[in-house]
Amino acid sequence: MHPLFDQRRYLIPFRSILLPQIFTDTLVIGGGAAGLSAAIAASAHGDVIVLAKGKLGLSNTAWAQGGIAVPLDHANDSPEAHVRDTLVAGAGLCDEPVVRFTVERAESAIRRVMAWGFRPDLDAQKHIDLGREGGHSFRRIIHSDGDATGRALADALLERTRQCDTVRLFENCFAIDLLTPSNAPGSPVMGAITHHPKHGLQMIWARATILASGGAGALWRESTNPPVATADGLALAYRAGATLADLAFMQFHPTTLYVAGAARTLISEAVRGEGAYLLDEHLHRFMPEQHELAELAPRDVVSLAIARKLAEQSLSHVWLDCRHLRDFPARFPGISANLRRFDLDPARDLIPVNPAAHYMVGGVRTDWTGRTDVPGLYAVGEAASTGLHGANRLASNSLLEALVFGHAAGEACVEMRSESNAWGTPARQGPVQVISDIPISPSGELDLADVRSSLRSVMWRNVGVERSGPKLDDVLEMFNFWARYTLDKIFDDLTGWEAQNMLLAGALVTRSAAWRSESRGCHTRSDHPASRDDFAVHDLWRRSADTPRTLPLAQPAVA
Repeated sequence: MHPLFDQRRYLIPFRSILLPQIFTDTLVIGGGAAGLSAAIAASAHGDVIVLAKGKLGLSNTAWAQGGIAVPLDHANDSPEAHVRDTLVAGAGLCDEPVVRFTVERAESAIRRVMAWGFRPDLDAQKHIDLGREGGHSFRRIIHSDGDATGRALADALLERTRQCDTVRLFENCFAIDLLTPSNAPGSPVMGAITHHPKHGLQMIWARATILASGGAGALWRESTNPPVATADGLALAYRAGATLADLAFMQFHPTTLYVAGAARTLISEAVRGEGAYLLDEHLHRFMPEQHELAELAPRDVVSLAIARKLAEQSLSHVWLDCRHLRDFPARFPGISANLRRFDLDPARDLIPVNPAAHYMVGGVRTDWTGRTDVPGLYAVGEAASTGLHGANRLASNSLLEALVFGHAAGEACVEMRSESNAWGTPARQGPVQVISDIPISPSGELDLADVRSSLRSVMWRNVGVERSGPKLDDVLEMFNFWARYTLDKIFDDLTGWEAQNMLLAGALVTRSAAWRSESRGCHTRSDHPASRDDFAVHDLWRRSADTPRTLPLAQPAVA
């Protein structure tokens, strides 16, 4: 990659002592399920500030139509079965101890948010109604308001957060960069420099900083994510010296509504869980030929099958057949309302669908409590890479992960109030003198809107569902070109900072995909179609290193 990707420590020039100073015990960057769970837990042992990039509630959590995977059917299902399904979906790259850690805490996590007002859908007997989704052996998916689980969960967590006297919520506040006393990788994080439209630049000093900034779907032209998912957390952490892992693994959701000229919207996995079929242009149901679970195969299998069918038949979409499903509007009210906008009736019409970027499996490498390898910095939710998802996330494990790991990190960061912690470094809180000097660039300028649009198109075409080495190398050359004329510039608004973050994150994803010369999970290489035992490792990337360090999988404890 171009040297600028590693040389640019901060996006803006500043002198810390000249800016307004704000202090807190814990700073949470992100207002989704993971961030709010962390804030609630951290509020028990100190003051907390939560930064939301946009309006509170605008997050991948709120957009989630799927549910929360919890093995509550004790007569048929079990935590062991949930673990097994997660490992299978993860394609040999899950850390089994982390999977067990998560699943064992699933029931307590859902009971906790139910106590805060989250209301699962109930069956006729007033028991929690459990659905089934792709890759799951049993019905274990909890929903709320049909296909609005994410919104219901976000609302419950936000209401509970507002009840915490020690938590302050900052909306429309953008974290530009994490603060460290030196630029050397491994220097402790002490908060963030932020920008607010009304208050301008501010220094927020914190003993512990929890990165919960969500995903990276906006890097791809076709995405289910909200526009704010511009991979900011990955870029912030990388510039601050933290290790990122498994970035080749972006999960593509198989079924998003395809209407030419309209934004892609999700058709939940739960629709196929209720029995919907996928059909090609000849109205042939093709998934039974691809996998024994047919439409309920893991997402990587279904997305790849659709992508290849589109290429084979020169199609823009395949069809989702829901016509035989009963009570579709009652079960999926949000999807039904969205379909009506395009004059589509699932009882009468076939639904045009295609894959889209959905969930970043890789992220900032952490341990079981969200700790990164940078003192004072934690990461949770989609911004983190815990080893839970392996090479492909099992459906509805993401909201579960957000609840479990957000809570764990919020509890663990109490260590930063003492003189001893997991990193063995003294607890620190600013202010310290941080100086960022960035020279004015003499080189030409590129239009940011053009760069952003081209970046997303290039990522979709070449770093999408199926990749190849030559194309990935070409994409890296494109990123190097854009970097020469964009990363050298100083911008003074969110649009510019987002574009620079997208450039960095996109280059990191592409570099990881080029390195991983195999096909595994949601990373498919047409020039390396088989999985390789020597790639059954996590690839770890840190600033100023041209090649990754590899980490073997964590092994289960011996019984």
